[in-house]
Amino acid sequence: MKLLVDEDELAACVACGLCLPHCPTYRVTGEEAASPRGRIAAMRSVHAGAPADSEFTAFMGACVQCRGCEAACPSGVPFGRLMEGTRATLARRQARRSGRRLMLRALGHHRLLVAGSRLLAVAQRARLVPARLGLPPLPLSQPALMARRTGGEPVWLFPGCVMDAWMRSTHQAVVRVLEAAGAEVMLPSSGGDCCGALATHAGWADDGTRLLRRSMAGFPGTAPVLVDSAGCGAQLKEAAERLGTAESVAFAARVLDVHEWLAPRMSRFPGTKRVSGSPGARKWESVVVAVQDPCHLRHVQRAHLPVRRVLEPFFAIAELDDDGLCCGAGGAYAAEEPEMAAAIRDRKLGAIARSGATVVASANPGCLLHLRAAGVEVRHPCELVDEVLDGR
Repeated sequence: MKLLVDEDELAACVACGLCLPHCPTYRVTGEEAASPRGRIAAMRSVHAGAPADSEFTAFMGACVQCRGCEAACPSGVPFGRLMEGTRATLARRQARRSGRRLMLRALGHHRLLVAGSRLLAVAQRARLVPARLGLPPLPLSQPALMARRTGGEPVWLFPGCVMDAWMRSTHQAVVRVLEAAGAEVMLPSSGGDCCGALATHAGWADDGTRLLRRSMAGFPGTAPVLVDSAGCGAQLKEAAERLGTAESVAFAARVLDVHEWLAPRMSRFPGTKRVSGSPGARKWESVVVAVQDPCHLRHVQRAHLPVRRVLEPFFAIAELDDDGLCCGAGGAYAAEEPEMAAAIRDRKLGAIARSGATVVASANPGCLLHLRAAGVEVRHPCELVDEVLDGR
């Protein structure tokens, strides 16, 4: 079987092993086949004609796609592209029997997603949803996401699909923080919601590309497109790489994680200088915040440091000692590989406990929900800033 990968990229791995400490599944299992170089060796074998058996499929499916190995690789192996191409090859074999694809396609129909989420919320309250699914408590209803005409610096906010259906209150906090920093927030029309990241990671590249193109069309003009979900931000920033058009290059250049836009504008916040300045100034030091870096913010976007710059004027920051390892959320990974996801999360929980933090800040909804399910107090960084600015 020929995999949908670039042969030169497949051959780029020299099996040096520097990726091993950065791979969460290898750290848990200690198995070579569960490491990036082990998976690449298996890809090469199948690409050369070996059967893509159930064991191969299982090891490819057990990858979190955190891409921590890419940041550590001295040869610049694009493991994310190799994994997506491999999964796309396997997905084509399952096209006729994949209920998963139908579920992922529903993400592109936002009204259907919101209605389905409300039904699921009702089922949760009736205790009809199995706890093993690990779903967070879903809201029965949510107020509409609103932005005001403030006459400030125009920016778009990317709402996403699942995040807007399940965590719209986070978006509302982000809008308030952006407006306090002098932005006029614009929201996209219908179609500018799902970026296609989950479909792409699952191997349904055509679906992911279609949704990515549709999202791009929802943000006309030249204003920055701000994203408060690390996974969505990575997908949108890679639009040029995925589509290869002049339009996608221009669009990708406009995409910023919300903290990248906020960090150089922190002096605009009321009271920031007082909070972080002279002796005796209040710094909210009773709240110690541990920053959990979402993989797609740290390893793909390389935009994790602005999160700290946004929080530092208000809170004492505690760094985790696990060198940015994955928490095990991985988009839909926690639902599909619950045992491995929980084992990876246990290591993150240990790092959080050692930090002595009061609360954890995470800039990705999947990480946030996955850690909350373990009983950790986790907030989006902009939610914490919003509470300070509001006097809470």
